[in-house]
Amino acid sequence: MSNDPGLFAEPATDSGGATSGARATRLPTDPVDPNAPLAVRMRPATLDEVLGQDHLLGPGAPLRRLVQGGAPASMLLYGPPGTGKTTLATLVAGATGRRFAQLSALNAGVKEVRAVIAEARDSLRRTGEQTVLFIDEVHRFSKTQQDSLLGAVEDRTVILIGATTENPYFSVVSPLLSRSLVLQLRPLGDADVEALIDRALADPRGLAGKVGIADDAKAHLVALGGGDARRSLTALEAAADSVLDPRDGAAPADDGIIDLAAVERAVDRAAVRYDRDGDQHYDVISAFIKSIRGSDVDAALHYLARMIEAGEDPRFIARRLMVHASEDIGMADPTAIQVAVAAAQVVQLVGLPEARIGLAQATIHLATAPKSNAVVAAIDAAMADVRAGKAGLVPPPLRDGHYPGAAKLGNAQRYVYPHDLAEGVARQQYPPDELVGTDYYTPTGRGAERGLSERLPKLRKAIRERPSSPE
Repeated sequence: MSNDPGLFAEPATDSGGATSGARATRLPTDPVDPNAPLAVRMRPATLDEVLGQDHLLGPGAPLRRLVQGGAPASMLLYGPPGTGKTTLATLVAGATGRRFAQLSALNAGVKEVRAVIAEARDSLRRTGEQTVLFIDEVHRFSKTQQDSLLGAVEDRTVILIGATTENPYFSVVSPLLSRSLVLQLRPLGDADVEALIDRALADPRGLAGKVGIADDAKAHLVALGGGDARRSLTALEAAADSVLDPRDGAAPADDGIIDLAAVERAVDRAAVRYDRDGDQHYDVISAFIKSIRGSDVDAALHYLARMIEAGEDPRFIARRLMVHASEDIGMADPTAIQVAVAAAQVVQLVGLPEARIGLAQATIHLATAPKSNAVVAAIDAAMADVRAGKAGLVPPPLRDGHYPGAAKLGNAQRYVYPHDLAEGVARQQYPPDELVGTDYYTPTGRGAERGLSERLPKLRKAIRERPSSPE
């Protein structure tokens, strides 16, 4: 579950004029509370301050057009936590002068949705002012709750901006999808987070030049964030406080510089010597995968811990585990890919630090699983033949026969339905003529592939040689 209220978005608080279930969110034009956390104070005040989303905010891009007077359109902002979904929603509302309301799918129901829509309809009738309705975690709304929005979105009583960390094509109902633009936000890169740290150090809303920072300390802050700017800025604020107002009785740092030790003290964590953009990044992930491939579970856990402590993006680690599960284990343990995908879901839905446990479980499973590269060898061989031009016509019995005239073309005629046979396997030609008799998949004798290595020759013989007739 994501607790992210958007990049540097202020935690929503109840407002006297807010509808029950709705939450008031500070707009960019509202004054900034000087006592608010640094990440809140540094929330972008204009679209030009938003980093990492140039594909949505560049000249002619969808959000830019909307803010600059384009036709109002409901939208679904899809992306990982900390990428600025709430911030963009408030910026759109503030820049266009529209009324802004916010709901969270975690605690709002149909009653709250209808109340906000009624208030929006009343505002539109009285003042002509449209309402931008921001719904965080919109994928958590039930089908009934999502359906309750359709009428208001259709007649533009509200301009809906929904935020979701899950693919909306799987989690949002089709009628709502068809009425909305789907805009995918990208994770912040290290350069983006570094630029935000520099801005926070200098900006009057932030630390206003009261402290400086050493290069290695800044690099560690970037690594700590793992692409989440809020996390990096929270650590920066703690480190700055330790320099300006030490709690251990020490005098404030004379030079006002945040060094690596200050960051380490602030976050109670040692910096790992690991360059996420340099040789160490590639060396450690290479050693991680090779340790799993070599079935050395202890070495694999060491490299996993090293990457996590260094602030490596856990999504990167999860992606490598998913690839490895098919590339080096495959059908020798068909559950390996399931475990790797589950770990990736834990990373997406839970995040660090708890996600380290799921990543460790997947690492242990993959390292101790029987190994086989037969899957990757099979698909590579098949693709090599396709690239070589071996892509003949689909045999007529296998062609689509569901459209008028298909039978006249000979499509789907004389197809033998395997379930009509006692063995469930029918002798007929499946590949194009050029590939009859070609074998791509060669199972090993390891793990679950031991059984496949015995079954597969029998299947091929039955398909290619044994006559079939319905029982």
